[in-house]
Amino acid sequence: MLRGRERQRVAVDALVDRARVGRGGAIVLHGEAGAGKTALLNAVKGTYDALLCVDVAEIDDELLQLARDVERTRAALVIAAEGSPRGLPGIALDPLDAATSVRVLHDLVPGLPATLAADLADLACGNPLALTELAGSLTSAQLGGIAPAPERLPQSSELRQRWRARFDALSPGARHVVALAAVDEEIDPETLDLAAVAEAGPLFDTRRLVRSALLADVPRALLRHAHATLAETLPPGARRTWHQAVTAHDEQLADALTAHAEHARRCGDFARAARDHDRAASLTTDPEHKAHNLLKAAADHWAHGAPHRARAVLRTATRMTHTPELRALMDLVVGGIDLGESLPDVAADRLIRAARGLAGSRRAMAVAALGFAGEAASIAGDLRRYTAVAEFAQHLREPDEPAVTRLTLDHLTGMLATFEGRHVEALPALRTVVDLADQVPGPQARIWASQAAYVLGDATRSHEMATSAVTAARETGFTALVPWALVYRALSALLLDQHAAALNAATEGVHAATAIGQHNAVVDHLTILALLAALRGDADTALERIDTATEHITQRGLIRPSTFGAWAFACVDLARDRPADALDRLRLNPGHAGIKVMAAPQVVEAAVACGRPSTGDRALQPYEKWAGATGSTARLALSHRCHGLLEPGTADEHFEEAIRLHRASGTALELAKTELLYGNRLRRGRKPKAAREHLRDAVRIFQSYQADHWVDRARAELRAAGDSTEPKDHPGLTPQQAQIARLVAEGATNREVAARLFLSHRTVEHHLRNIFARLGVRSRVELTRRLDD
Repeated sequence: MLRGRERQRVAVDALVDRARVGRGGAIVLHGEAGAGKTALLNAVKGTYDALLCVDVAEIDDELLQLARDVERTRAALVIAAEGSPRGLPGIALDPLDAATSVRVLHDLVPGLPATLAADLADLACGNPLALTELAGSLTSAQLGGIAPAPERLPQSSELRQRWRARFDALSPGARHVVALAAVDEEIDPETLDLAAVAEAGPLFDTRRLVRSALLADVPRALLRHAHATLAETLPPGARRTWHQAVTAHDEQLADALTAHAEHARRCGDFARAARDHDRAASLTTDPEHKAHNLLKAAADHWAHGAPHRARAVLRTATRMTHTPELRALMDLVVGGIDLGESLPDVAADRLIRAARGLAGSRRAMAVAALGFAGEAASIAGDLRRYTAVAEFAQHLREPDEPAVTRLTLDHLTGMLATFEGRHVEALPALRTVVDLADQVPGPQARIWASQAAYVLGDATRSHEMATSAVTAARETGFTALVPWALVYRALSALLLDQHAAALNAATEGVHAATAIGQHNAVVDHLTILALLAALRGDADTALERIDTATEHITQRGLIRPSTFGAWAFACVDLARDRPADALDRLRLNPGHAGIKVMAAPQVVEAAVACGRPSTGDRALQPYEKWAGATGSTARLALSHRCHGLLEPGTADEHFEEAIRLHRASGTALELAKTELLYGNRLRRGRKPKAAREHLRDAVRIFQSYQADHWVDRARAELRAAGDSTEPKDHPGLTPQQAQIARLVAEGATNREVAARLFLSHRTVEHHLRNIFARLGVRSRVELTRRLDD
């Protein structure tokens, strides 16, 4: 069935066009109440003066017959319905995704706080009318962060009025199944009276939007009866315990629910653990005990990727306790949430405060808080804060440190030494982190190990650890850590020169982070995608991704991805023969100390091209110190390439050694760039034959990476070196063009392709024109046929 709001209007317009030539028919716009069917129908009425438009809840037999009667006539019938299309051509108006919902809310309420927008989007479940009604119901206290977000639609809501009217018209049996769904979101319709479920229709809905309204509007007696029914009929377990507790008003059952929640945690089912901790808290009257259960629920919500729910729960919990340990644990959870979606410097300070509050009683948790605080300081590019974190961690260190805490402590020690340029001192600590990762269960240890191995230049081990971290995070239900692990999976793949794997990991990371509201991780992945595109010479895509990330970078002070973005932009400048711009972009950016060192090869290339070799030499020194200390073959190859550019007298031996090391490390794309630079130098040194050998090799490698820009540059150098051979036609597509072509062939619109690949509509159109030209096709139909051949 067709999907996507752009297609809805296109399909209606196509129906009208067919009707004009006597091939009319009917089309059904179907979706839940509030999905936007009536708005689209009104838009159609406003466009076409004589068009049959019908807005109904269900399609009855009479309307179905009318739809059949207009087939092959000059009439077009457009039906908006909540129910099934009953075999007629239909377009589903699906719920909006979370990101689109947030954009709608910001359009409705400019300046809406991000956390409040996330809460409202979660409650609305993608329903456009619900978003509008919730936005219109906000009070000044809610907008100012003084009062909590709404927990249900307002009393005056049109949607609630529709649902109340529909509920009042139901039979007693159908009302009962609606009440069952309202009190238990896991109810299985197959265990109920199916005729009553069918009668209940859209009210038999276990989503939060509908359930929250029904819990307020369904008579209390019916809800109590539903709880009692489930308390008697459900098998033993957490759900039955909950309904028994509600029915009997038995606070003692809170402990049983807590036990069920802890079991769910151990099984990696954090969503169920959050539910049962929430329920245990609702049964508890003691404020401290309630706060403790709410804290656990918040931690579970965060772990399984629902940070907005975690914040909402914590807002209630903080008003119930002044116990230092509980307050510190709350700071730890909030700091973890902030790390993914808020200001990293604020997150770092909160996490340091959590560590101080836990150091005396929960030392392992204090060390974990410091690990997160170090990551937050790194994202903020704040070496002063990172130093404070590492020094505090050193103060907590004990002689006989367990593996789980030693790994985190050594990670902080090794990374601080790296950021300060003390690479030889960093080696023992970072190697210990990598070695200990196999002894410590869970994804977090593997993330730290992947980062340590990356710094050490062990790309293979880094990639193994990152891949293991992604797998462990998914297997244990720790969804919150998946985007973070994918950052190092992408970076390690890039260090391995596996650009396709890096592209897949970073793209997956954007989607994973977007799905759970980790905006900072989205930006990390976007800037890595920008760097990947820039290194291939795809300037348009690189700039598009940098532009998408820039607003978030500026708003939240994300210095680490900002520096990645500057690095990518500098690569674009170099590809476009603007070395002065590249040099200024890298040299003047205050940025992240570690990433600025990584970008040194581009600084050297730009500086030499600008006639400022001393600037390049200064940038090379810390890079060379790092590469030499870790012994990374790939980085040593780049170091020799830099020396080849900086030292004309010994250029040949440095370039030859760089080429040898590139081949040894398997970094083919950088090998091609080295051979391009060397070929240019050899040509200008009047050694055209030697230049052509390297330039031909560079062309072949660039072609294998489908790096069109660099293919053209290398061919231009070849022609300048006296090679008159004309290149054969190359019908292949770049990796991004192949992605776009595949999506278009599957039926995606340009806007849908843009959303999937995080590009602008205009960029997709530009690529599609190039795809048509390269493959010799003139339409999407021909493209689909060509790809199917």
